[in-house]
Amino acid sequence: MITSILVFILVLSILILVHEFGHFMAARRMGIWVREFGIGLPPRIFGKKIGETIYSVNWFPFGGFVRMHGEDSSEKIRPKEAFVNKSKEARLFVVTAGVLMNLLLGIFVFSITYFFTGIPRQTDRVKVVEVLPSSPASEIGLKSGDVIKKVDDTKITTSDAFVNYVDSKKGEKVNLVIEKEENGNVRELELKVVPRKTPPSGEGPLGVIISTTEIYYPPYWQRPFYGAYYGVKEAVFWGKNIVSSLFMMIVGLFRGEVPKDISGPVGIFAITSEAAKLGFFSLLNFMGILSINLAILNIFPFPALDGGRLLFIGLEYILGKKVPEKFEGAVHMAGMVFLIILLLFITAYDIKRLILAGGISGFLNSFSK
Repeated sequence: MITSILVFILVLSILILVHEFGHFMAARRMGIWVREFGIGLPPRIFGKKIGETIYSVNWFPFGGFVRMHGEDSSEKIRPKEAFVNKSKEARLFVVTAGVLMNLLLGIFVFSITYFFTGIPRQTDRVKVVEVLPSSPASEIGLKSGDVIKKVDDTKITTSDAFVNYVDSKKGEKVNLVIEKEENGNVRELELKVVPRKTPPSGEGPLGVIISTTEIYYPPYWQRPFYGAYYGVKEAVFWGKNIVSSLFMMIVGLFRGEVPKDISGPVGIFAITSEAAKLGFFSLLNFMGILSINLAILNIFPFPALDGGRLLFIGLEYILGKKVPEKFEGAVHMAGMVFLIILLLFITAYDIKRLILAGGISGFLNSFSK
């Protein structure tokens, strides 16, 4: 449990620090006085002033923060270096920099994962991934790694073709032609099997898991290019899924429904723990998903989020003048209060599900029901 907590803190801290570092670098680039760049959240343990900025380490080990001069109100001291006094374009750049850093981190993490674990690609070979115990497939000696070539006289090149054919032959004897590799020798075998009419829940008629995906390991000099391409592709895939889920969640909340797949810190902790158990690259991949998630949630046009600040900059473009600082500050404060209440509600909901599910495994299974 201690290890899981430390891993959880480390993952979240990296994501938030990268986000805040984006704001920090953009603010410096735009000539904004960064008063403090903190690791963790206050109260402060210690800090050192380098140049005009205090670099601090704080007691609460979650992420970090950037304190910019004149972030929320005009300043009489060094007004030219205040965030609020910078041009719309400069403020736009600073606000979006954190989101961009999270997107880049997600792409980078996915790219690293693909670099080391290989590239999945589709083939026309239907390969056995797993044979379930006490199933027809196990009884005839089907093994992981076997390739299904034919069922009766039907050539099999896709998973769907195999599943559909077997489903149509429940209770009837069928002939499987498979390719089996043993001790470096490949041979074809013909096996007879009867697909079950009423298989156990979660199992198919034969009790076999198949796939047409294989892992390709390019030469090392090609891997950076493959990794980058598939890293971007993975980021786009998750970006679309997260936007879609966010939209469905908002629609559900307006209808008074609590989406079953909504989750907060407790849920993220549970998934992080399970990902860590599966290995380093599983954890790294999940961190990439979280980074994309953080970017999209932050760009959402809601007060107190980066997207909320962008909304006010957008209004400034439309109106030709700034929205009054006190009004904007009050809106962001109201948004922050709402987000804290929502976070507390989601956390309580997660804890309730965790208790009812009897632990982390049951909790994670509840998302698929």
